[in-house]
Amino acid sequence: MTNKAIFVLLLSLVLSSLYASQAANIGGWTPIRDVKDPHIVEIGKFAVSEYDKQNNLGLRFVEVLSGESQVVSGMNYRLIVSVNEGKTKKYKAVVWEKPSKSMTLKSFEPAGM
Repeated sequence: MTNKAIFVLLLSLVLSSLYASQAANIGGWTPIRDVKDPHIVEIGKFAVSEYDKQNNLGLRFVEVLSGESQVVSGMNYRLIVSVNEGKTKKYKAVVWEKPSKSMTLKSFEPAGM
């Protein structure tokens, strides 16, 4: 084998392993590194506001404590949010952000933490 053939073989092995590791992430949940990012905060506020519109509980968004994202047709966000309803409580919210950037609240429930 020539040096060029060996190089091409090694390069293809490296690239195929990189592709396989990225393919495993598609559809999986990935931790959100910066929950203070304005877009993540906007999604957290949306989740609390939308749930409160449906249930009229007087909930007020405090902060996003943690979260994960998932690539779908758009993006799913699973967030743990701190909410004030007379006292501070934690909730788990799942929001689907469509490619058009419109959002839908998929679930909102007390976080069992």
